Amino acid sequence: MTPPTSLTSPSSVPPPCAVPAFEPLHVRGARHRLRRALRRGRRAPALLLALTAGALAVAQTAAAPAAPPPPSAPARARPPAAAPLVKAPVRIADAATVRLLRPGDRVDVIAAPDSPLGADAEAHVVATGARVAEVPRPREARPDGGALVVLSMPRPTAAKLAGAGVTAQLALILC
Repeated sequence: MTPPTSLTSPSSVPPPCAVPAFEPLHVRGARHRLRRALRRGRRAPALLLALTAGALAVAQTAAAPAAPPPPSAPARARPPAAAPLVKAPVRIADAATVRLLRPGDRVDVIAAPDSPLGADAEAHVVATGARVAEVPRPREARPDGGALVVLSMPRPTAAKLAGAGVTAQLALILC
């Protein structure tokens, strides 16, 4: 019995063989293949081939700089600009509420009647979605418990808020 030969031994490897030289292939009728494919009902592959050829042709050409739109083209309509914002200082009755605020927070401002003459009047919302611009430091609170907050809001809302601050106590709701 002969011992098994190893696959890695030099005797198990066949001798190298050379690839014979042959003439290049010439394909005839390549121009008319696309037309024949369309006639035979192979439209999807033919369309894919045509699209691929077009994409390659476009990719190889140098991209020309984009021309500006003609002056007769309609300009894009811009959305209407929001009302300009103003900063309004607001005295809030409860300083503890003000300590919860950070710049950038959104708040609603509520006006509650301050005097016994307005006891039958109900609290109402004066400003909605006002952005907190500045908050006082903890030591800047008034002895009566109030604190001054700077809010950013549209000018008409700031005017209503200033009027309400004279006759009512103002409170905040965090949004």
